[in-house]
Amino acid sequence: MPPAAQADGGNRPAHGHHDEETLSEVRAKQYWAENVKLMLILLAVWFVVSFGAGILLVRPLNAVSLGGFPLGFWFAQQGSILVFVALIFYYAFRMKTIERAYGVDDDD
Repeated sequence: MPPAAQADGGNRPAHGHHDEETLSEVRAKQYWAENVKLMLILLAVWFVVSFGAGILLVRPLNAVSLGGFPLGFWFAQQGSILVFVALIFYYAFRMKTIERAYGVDDDD
């Protein structure tokens, strides 16, 4: 332990350079909270499309045909995969915006 920390019982001073560290910790928590929120929303969308349209709503969707195949079959086989790929691109786009807002992007 540094001598200054021993002298005051290891407590940080109320003001000074430690405020910047605390601020960056708060910003890091906000950044990760936004990241997790975005991931949960996108996973919920994927779940609704894959489970809902591909399993729960398959009979009503099968009344509609897309390219000669029942729509329920199409969602179960192709649709959820295409939605997942679209969500990956949206996640990358949205994270770039979030990273710029928090100053952690790797662009110059």
